[in-house]
Amino acid sequence: MKSNKRMVKDNIFKHILLVSAVLGGLMIAFIFVFIFIKAWGVLSVSGLGFITETGFSEQIRDSYYLAAGEQTWFFGTKGLFIATLLTTAGALLLAVPLGIGTAVIVCEFSHRAIARMLSSVIRLLASIPSIIYGLIGLMVVVPYIKDSFISPELQIQYLYDPIMRMQLSGKSLLAGIIVLGIMIMPILTALTVDAIKAVPKSYKEAGLGLGISHWRVVTKILLPAAKSGLFAGIILAAGRGIGEAIALSMVSGGISNVPQVAHGGVFFLTPVLTLASAIVNKSEAMSVAAIESALFSCGVVLILTSMLFSLSTRLVERAVKMK
Repeated sequence: MKSNKRMVKDNIFKHILLVSAVLGGLMIAFIFVFIFIKAWGVLSVSGLGFITETGFSEQIRDSYYLAAGEQTWFFGTKGLFIATLLTTAGALLLAVPLGIGTAVIVCEFSHRAIARMLSSVIRLLASIPSIIYGLIGLMVVVPYIKDSFISPELQIQYLYDPIMRMQLSGKSLLAGIIVLGIMIMPILTALTVDAIKAVPKSYKEAGLGLGISHWRVVTKILLPAAKSGLFAGIILAAGRGIGEAIALSMVSGGISNVPQVAHGGVFFLTPVLTLASAIVNKSEAMSVAAIESALFSCGVVLILTSMLFSLSTRLVERAVKMK
């Protein structure tokens, strides 16, 4: 009798999980289909030009003031796409070594009580809303960049630049990289801590028993054994970086420029606008059909970029495992 009841409960639980999985998959599919339908008006007209052409901010402005029958459905987000890639890549270059290094210190070189305290602080930092990071960046990082790297002469030079007129105010690509890097580092650190702790203790004990130094055990045994968790942390951190909107809207400038390498150090001081920030900044104009479709198209590019990044990271992980 008890065995039959247990089997019935197991079957009910299994079917609940199955229904939940199916509903979750349907919801995700519905979201994808809904976004693509909303974006089709602009994507069908713009094609690849949507990510290879510039002028998004000006096109949004022009569309907003055009009559309904005169709407243009061509938009170019090259500046937004490049800014998204640059801020995410720069943030990862900042967050990955610092995050992994912090995780190693917490797991291997800290007293147990201190490690527990640090782990709690890291998880607390990972849960702080992004607008808080944006506010701190606006009050601390942006003024520091303006006072340290931007002189009045430099401001005048680029304000009247014949090719790229822009105001250097501290809100820039560099500010976006710093704020985004600090924001995603706790997530990466927390996942790296979990990955290192998941490595069997026998690995470490075997290495120390062979006379290998503690540092070499960490770098040659523990981290390679935890590489799956490290890659998962990098993927999640990059996903948050690609989709971050509020904090970058506050510190990156909000202008769809394409930073020019020919400008030297001003490359990092250029105000930029990312795809996610554009959706937030331009959402007030969504009453216009073309602008609504353009913003949903930004969402499509964000989704595809995240998927491609996740896929490429998985391929790299698989290649590393095969070595």
